[in-house]
Amino acid sequence: MSFPDSLPIPGEVVEIARTLQEAGYETWCVGGALRDALMSHPHADFDLATAATPAQVQSLFRRTALVGEKYGTVGVIDRRRVVHEVTTFRRDVATDGRHAVVSYGVSLEEDLARRDFTINAIAYHPLRHEWRDPFQGEADLRRRLVRAVGEPARRFREDYLRILRALRFVARFRFTIEPATWAALVAGADGLTRLSAERVRDEWFKGIATAQSVTELVTLWRQSGAAARLMPELDQASAEAVASLGTLAPADRDPILATALLSRDPASTLRRLRASGAEVDRAAAMAVGPEAPAGGDEVAVRRWLSAAGKAADDIMALWVVRHGAPAPWAEAVRRIRERGDPLTRGDLAITGSDLQALGAAGRRIGEILSVLLALVLEDPSRNTRETLTALARDLS
Repeated sequence: MSFPDSLPIPGEVVEIARTLQEAGYETWCVGGALRDALMSHPHADFDLATAATPAQVQSLFRRTALVGEKYGTVGVIDRRRVVHEVTTFRRDVATDGRHAVVSYGVSLEEDLARRDFTINAIAYHPLRHEWRDPFQGEADLRRRLVRAVGEPARRFREDYLRILRALRFVARFRFTIEPATWAALVAGADGLTRLSAERVRDEWFKGIATAQSVTELVTLWRQSGAAARLMPELDQASAEAVASLGTLAPADRDPILATALLSRDPASTLRRLRASGAEVDRAAAMAVGPEAPAGGDEVAVRRWLSAAGKAADDIMALWVVRHGAPAPWAEAVRRIRERGDPLTRGDLAITGSDLQALGAAGRRIGEILSVLLALVLEDPSRNTRETLTALARDLS
């Protein structure tokens, strides 16, 4: 690998850079999009780093948004309403391992020197087609190596999230970590406890989505000490559960499903990571199950679908990962759904109001509906208003 003569930079990005350059502010493309482009990987939009301050950037463009004001980042909104991040050259003047205080008025080289890894400390000028690579990031890309910029321990102390980012890059690109960087990473693992749950969750989810092998990602979290500090469930997961993750293709990656595979109580795990209420509820439903129908006949499968509710598809997906084959009852599920067999109280041809009219009241209404549903799950042809009304009279 070597630097190409030029990169195909989107026209909107080039125009933003041109506006800044013509106003007298040095501007370069930076960040992960450059790294991915050099590796011929799909990549997101190119970020820009500039000598202009946030106020100066805002004064040059009609439509902007502050997307990271305290870090010097302004979003420039193009004609298609796409936001392009433009960040002032900066250096860290103080950090607590989670947040940094930055100062402006530095050079491109100083800005690159504050970045995490050499493969992310490359710059490209979109107008002059020049490259800057003061820390040999291109050579590390060729060597498939993750190496910290400068002193590794200092880089991690500045932001302990960089430990998790290093693990993610290794699993995503099948790189190795340079020995001094790995030693500093392991030594600094205690600092991971300073990170917010949200940042840990986002990094865990990104890792699952991008790793070539989720099994390798989990192994890295274990070996580095990240699992012990942040997700002890990963250390406690069985070898079979971890190995089964290797079957997940990127298109099938689901962080909630993967977490459920690795944790005995995925709802608690995700709640601790500040996942959304819907994600926590989904994981809880998977854990409750039941894991499989009591039998392979359609009556048993209907009962299982009724008990599993919205978690049915997730539970079948877990079966596929754990066993390497579709759930044995998947075809029965398909037929039942195709016919539209009743599976819940809401599917019954009689309602609570109907039962009230028959004289039922209070908790008895719910009890009768449960009995009627059980009868309908056994024989869906019973789900008529006439039949259920007659049965309900006998039960009232």
